[in-house]
Amino acid sequence: MTQPQGYLALVLHAHLPFVRHPEHEAFLEEDWLFEAVTECYLPLLEVFAAWERDGVPWKLTMSVTPTLAAMLQDELLQRRYVRHIEGLIALAEKELARTAGQPAFHRLAQMYHHRFLEARRLFGDKYRMDLAGALRAFQDAGKLEIIASAATHGYLPLMHPNRPAVRAQVEVGVEAYRRAFGRDPAGFWLPECGYSPPDDELLAACGIRWFIAETHALLHARPRPRHGVYAPIRCPFSGVAVFGRDPESSKQVWSAAEGYPGDSDYREFYRDIGYDLDYEYVRPWLKGGVRSHTGIKYYRITGPTDDKQPYDPERAREKAAVHAGNFMFNREKQVEYWRSRMDRPPIVVAPYDAELFGHWWFEGPLWLDFLVRKIAFDQRTIALTTPSEYLEMFPPTQTAQPSMSSWGHMGYSEVWLNGANDWIYRHLHAAAERMEALASAQRNPSPLV
Repeated sequence: MTQPQGYLALVLHAHLPFVRHPEHEAFLEEDWLFEAVTECYLPLLEVFAAWERDGVPWKLTMSVTPTLAAMLQDELLQRRYVRHIEGLIALAEKELARTAGQPAFHRLAQMYHHRFLEARRLFGDKYRMDLAGALRAFQDAGKLEIIASAATHGYLPLMHPNRPAVRAQVEVGVEAYRRAFGRDPAGFWLPECGYSPPDDELLAACGIRWFIAETHALLHARPRPRHGVYAPIRCPFSGVAVFGRDPESSKQVWSAAEGYPGDSDYREFYRDIGYDLDYEYVRPWLKGGVRSHTGIKYYRITGPTDDKQPYDPERAREKAAVHAGNFMFNREKQVEYWRSRMDRPPIVVAPYDAELFGHWWFEGPLWLDFLVRKIAFDQRTIALTTPSEYLEMFPPTQTAQPSMSSWGHMGYSEVWLNGANDWIYRHLHAAAERMEALASAQRNPSPLV
């Protein structure tokens, strides 16, 4: 392929809070991890494997937070996942019998039964229960760039009253990355894209070369970048490169009103048999007897109505292909426009929560598969890349100070500091001070138990 006119960097941010409760035989919040493994992480790994099998040229960036990496490598949670998926297989078998006289639902029950059987096979036989290792293998092959993140996904801009706590989030996050993936990270995911100067200097001290910021971190940088968010800038004191999120590609996926996941043909997330069916029927699969999601969902979004229609996988698959083509077309036109106004090929940085793909948006992995294959074989305007790879080809030529910023409502920490939650910060800051005092008092602390 000749040099493209521009590049697309797809970034998946994979994060879950630490939910491990050995003191309980079963714990509701652990299902967050198990659902993500079944619906997101395993399907994404299989998409990556299919690209390798079919010779598809691909590049992708993925953050894996320390809490998620620790859970993926934890033997207790690995065993509990096997128990979880075996329970879902039993539930799906029960559904096969219940829906035998309902063709529209029976074929969906068959689909879920097959998916759960395949999840058990992949997790236990193919990946040997080590999904972090599976991701590491794709990174070692040069196709997937895994980046680091903060230790507990702490929101750094609101931790600034205690700078050692911010430094600890970065340093522990980098060290956790080294343990999980056997190398130093080049990039860093700031939780919630929350940036506040001079956090980039803490990143530089840990060897980080780049991070991703919200759009207005670059648009309001001083001096204002000549190329907006379509080329990285360099921070003035640390030299760390900053990539800005592209608002156009974000809107097409994230927007509740206009984004692809809200299409009427896609699967409805909220209609789950854990809520729809008779309580006694599903009770054996409910943690603590509380109604919750099982992952078996029979309806499509249909529209703004309570009268939902049965889900049609073939129809949804066709729509995912259409949406992938539409996304690629828009990126081509976007790149063509910016290339004519820049001295280098532009880069479109498109970050999303990884858990959107397969969990919230059931067809997300399918859409991603279609998109990457279309980019590889159906056009020559754009190419996939990673931020590290782009920096090697096109180092930043402009130095500018990014502005304080975050993603989320209004873009300046409002989600994380407002009248509903401001009471907690005095306690969080006191806890950070206490932790700093404990760490300072004991140079060689014993392991936490």
